Amino acid sequence: MSWEQGINVNNVSTIICGSRVFLGVGAMQKMDFIAEQLKARGISSVLVMTGKAAYAKTGAWDYVTKALDGQGIKYTLYNKVQPNPETQQVDEAVKIGLDAGAKAVIAIGGGSPIDAGKSAAILLEYPDKTCQELYEMKFSAERAVPVIAINLTHGTGTEANRFAVVTIPEKNYKPAIAYDCIYPLYSINDPALMVSLPAEQTRYVTVDAVNHVVEAVSTVLNNPFSITLGKEVMDLVAKYLPVALKDPKDLNARYFLTYAAMIAGTSFDNGLLHFTHALEHPLSGVKTELAHGLGLAMLLPAVVKEIYPAVSKVLAEVLNPIVPGLTGEPGEAEKASQGVYAWLKSIGLPEKLGDLGFTKEDVPNLVKLAFETPGLEGLLKCAPVANGKDAVERIYMSSF
Repeated sequence: MSWEQGINVNNVSTIICGSRVFLGVGAMQKMDFIAEQLKARGISSVLVMTGKAAYAKTGAWDYVTKALDGQGIKYTLYNKVQPNPETQQVDEAVKIGLDAGAKAVIAIGGGSPIDAGKSAAILLEYPDKTCQELYEMKFSAERAVPVIAINLTHGTGTEANRFAVVTIPEKNYKPAIAYDCIYPLYSINDPALMVSLPAEQTRYVTVDAVNHVVEAVSTVLNNPFSITLGKEVMDLVAKYLPVALKDPKDLNARYFLTYAAMIAGTSFDNGLLHFTHALEHPLSGVKTELAHGLGLAMLLPAVVKEIYPAVSKVLAEVLNPIVPGLTGEPGEAEKASQGVYAWLKSIGLPEKLGDLGFTKEDVPNLVKLAFETPGLEGLLKCAPVANGKDAVERIYMSSF
């Protein structure tokens, strides 16, 4: 068995590595260099987008303000970005950014502030547009002001890729966009900023990274780069997530989980995503308080069962660190699915959809949202098996 057998060599791939990321304990000190580079570009005013507290509690804000003050760069703070950010928050931030003449965005936080910051960076270049228009794909973004991402979690990989997600609450839509113009100019991945992540969030964000690679290695667009990165991600998560849960302040564990999440983001930047993310977005679009990683965890076993027969050789290798003993035979889909669920339970994520208040009566609306939400049908088309409404319904129903 070898994962190489799962590659279509006639599929011409585009290999993408779009951001410059500073990785390591103490990387936050690179903020001085970043401020110098912004000044050299003639940028004298920036919009800073964050959540309510972590940007200050982690100490990141002190580095940012000192560096910007040192270069005489004005900064305007918007610290209202919530988990699963919504379009009106981005519009509100853009307004104050435009009023301040901001010519760059610094986003501090996990996936939510960074994705909101990427969105604002586009809209600062398109001041006549709204965030809802952006996420309903009513225009194509070719420009954005520079984005600086200071990452406070090890999960999304958004600090290294061209994707962003923002919710349209009026429609329960949680669309995804992907534009080259929102690759961060610079990103900071400093594990020292992540030691205060609660155990619950540590689980959720890491499972996001796991889902990124399970999907990226199994899409119809997979390639050797996405698979090589995926295998490394699973090795590192299996080894270091238990360590971080036991000792949250273990910098070695946080470092390798941060690296794993970063390369997972690059893996799906190249291989894209399919079922798990396309089906999770309706879940947290309807229940905006639902943590994205938890939603993914509840769907993953059913997704593995659905796709395993078509991509068994690739998935057997990638899943091996958390589900040892897979041989790559298509008939072991149930074994693979149960093995993934056993691993999720072992790290403290045993939940099913019913545990979060969903009922089987919700499934028709969830299926509808999976196909109506802008951008999600494109992900479904990347699945390695039939991707119609029957398959989507089957995955939801199997997740109760």
